[in-house]
Amino acid sequence: MENNTPLAYRMSPMTLDEYAGQEHIIGKGKMLRRMIEADRLSSIILFGPPGVGKTALARVIAHSTSSRFEQLNAVTAGVADIKKVVADASNPILSEGRKTVLFIDEIHRFNKLQQDALLPYVEDGTVILIGATTENPFFEVNKALVSRSTVFQLKPLEGKDIVKVLRNALSDKERGFGSMDVKISDETLLKIAEYSNGDARTALNSIELAVITTPPSADGSIVITDEVMKECIQTKAVLFDKDGEYHYDNISAMIKSMRGSDPNAAILYLARALAAGEDIEFLARRIMICAAEDVGMANPNALLVAVAAYECARSVGMPEARIPLAEACITVATSPKSNAAYLAVDRALNDARNADTGVVPMHLRNAPAKGMEELGYSVGYKYPHDFPGHVTEQQYMTDKTLGKKYYEPTDIGYERKVNEYLDYVKKMIDREKGNA
Repeated sequence: MENNTPLAYRMSPMTLDEYAGQEHIIGKGKMLRRMIEADRLSSIILFGPPGVGKTALARVIAHSTSSRFEQLNAVTAGVADIKKVVADASNPILSEGRKTVLFIDEIHRFNKLQQDALLPYVEDGTVILIGATTENPFFEVNKALVSRSTVFQLKPLEGKDIVKVLRNALSDKERGFGSMDVKISDETLLKIAEYSNGDARTALNSIELAVITTPPSADGSIVITDEVMKECIQTKAVLFDKDGEYHYDNISAMIKSMRGSDPNAAILYLARALAAGEDIEFLARRIMICAAEDVGMANPNALLVAVAAYECARSVGMPEARIPLAEACITVATSPKSNAAYLAVDRALNDARNADTGVVPMHLRNAPAKGMEELGYSVGYKYPHDFPGHVTEQQYMTDKTLGKKYYEPTDIGYERKVNEYLDYVKKMIDREKGNA
């Protein structure tokens, strides 16, 4: 490789033994490893965050297979490029009788027409597809393509895997810095791995910048300290995409942590979203929804706190907005939980939309105009405040819904008081009946 080629590209593994991480799919005895080693590859789709080795794995396959290997990038390629690869694969002279493996990077960037153009050739085996994507293929890739491929999910690399990649780069004399006297401690390598957040490309770019910008010491060695690396890394890489799967995964985890009453996990996912630049109003709206749906009547004040946090965050903006958002997030997470109100309105909506719920009883109807009472409007209505305990017996449900019970309060938090009050209402009505 030429010296001006980025280190991350130069250090791309050539064999499975050089490949770091992803033991769950290419470890000894795993299906993908067996497919590669036996050179019996079928169409596959690799998906995962940036820098975890999708393209590197495709290059390993390219060096391991006896098939012809073609590569396209979905950002720049079109239908004409696909047809050219297919034509070459179908030509016995050009293909030399070998199968063609077509690697398409960023396959989710292909539009529907481009993916449809590829489908028949994957289906009839003209080409063996290797697709790489940072997006969930079940959402972003043609369902027919996905159904004809084996999907492998690559995970962020662990710290030990990143350290292995960095050590290889420091020791390799041909592709890395092995011909230079680079001195760096194991502790510093671990810190680089931590700050790269599972992204090998970020780690390699950082150490490359450190090596080429650090002047040699008197003995000719290049000493990379923690301070040097802090300058090169600047801020920790955040695995988050405001428009992609990680955005939805993170917000889902935050909501489920609040619902599950784990304030530490909830605040972690909130912080990750804030660090990635998530819209603060979006976060505040999710907290409000969780307060209404999951806390509900068990602590009605949680919704008030969430609404106040929304208004405060919107007014002050970041970085101060993090404080009211954290307060609301913790309030929801540490509140007793009840979804009884949420279930009640959904049950009532279901009846309102799908059943005959009858008409409003005449005594509950409004009578704003003269003469309406003569028709029975509002006649017989009993004003509760005129009765002991401000409660009296009368029909509130429609005739069609008598006996229906939509709201069933739990015995948790404030709903315990709700139950006590409903018991009190029943007692007062029973007493009224006894005195009648």
